[in-house]
Amino acid sequence: MRAAVFKGAGRPLAIEELPEPEPGPGEAVIKVGRCGICGSDVHMTSGHGMDYPNDTVLGHEYAGEVVAVGQAVTRLRVGDRVTAMPAAGCGRCAACLAGYPLGCSQMQGVVGGFGEYMRIAESSAIQLPSTLSLADGALVEPLSVGLRAVRMSALSPGARVRVLGAGAMGLATIFWARLMGAGRIVAASPSARRRALAEQMGADGFETLGEGEAERIAAALKGPADVVFESAGAVGVLQKAVDLVRPRGMIVSIGFCGAPDPIVPAVATWKEVTLKFSFAYDLGEFTHCADVLDRGHVEPRLMISETVGLAELPEAFEALRAGGQQTKVQVDPWKR
Repeated sequence: MRAAVFKGAGRPLAIEELPEPEPGPGEAVIKVGRCGICGSDVHMTSGHGMDYPNDTVLGHEYAGEVVAVGQAVTRLRVGDRVTAMPAAGCGRCAACLAGYPLGCSQMQGVVGGFGEYMRIAESSAIQLPSTLSLADGALVEPLSVGLRAVRMSALSPGARVRVLGAGAMGLATIFWARLMGAGRIVAASPSARRRALAEQMGADGFETLGEGEAERIAAALKGPADVVFESAGAVGVLQKAVDLVRPRGMIVSIGFCGAPDPIVPAVATWKEVTLKFSFAYDLGEFTHCADVLDRGHVEPRLMISETVGLAELPEAFEALRAGGQQTKVQVDPWKR
């Protein structure tokens, strides 16, 4: 099979021929239909100390069709259209039994969506409703990240919300904050290029970061922010969130910044800010995302800005690393 392989920081992904995978016990093999490129894929191939191992086939926002199942697989059948959490656990601990394999002490990442076929864990997979395409299925993973963040915020009906960052994570957060009862939502980003998309996802306003940002955002929000979501993942944004949230307000960080990002504790303490860090999702949240898309809330489809084949992937990947303006690039391994 053909797959895009990480060969080390500073080198483009290499398209190689690899053996087709075979399912182990509790596993299925899928023919990958779509896989999104995540900002963490770019970050974890950049030589910043958190890189994937060389010769890894990346891709964790995937959906596809089951083509083979292993022993002890009971829910999945050949021909099922599925997506899955990119993790597998022991299946026996409290975290696994709660549908949260990411909390398992034996957790293993399950990546490989930048290839024509890959193995998934049945315990982490859900079947896609018939109304959804495989492109929709590949959106379930990033949408689940936004859902977890909004749930962690304990968002109150009518709450004023600021979202720092207008990439896929910020847009997913806007989507869920709107569905879960937020009042006014204002997005803020260094660039205004995603203003229209943020508004289509549910934002009431959009402000560019820079001179006078606090006053402009407060005016657009018509008051201080009850909740600030940090989705930019850039140094300095956490302190910006502290500055922008109201006293005793809530900050939830999903930006996954890989560098030290200092805040001024005295400011956060004076305001009695609550700061939480949200990571990933559980199986219930994964399933809920698919169900919400199935019910017709399909605005997230607007995030898909381009679909590329494997031959185009290395160039598209490096364009994103260089600061490209695409929102969500998806890979179709079968596109020629």
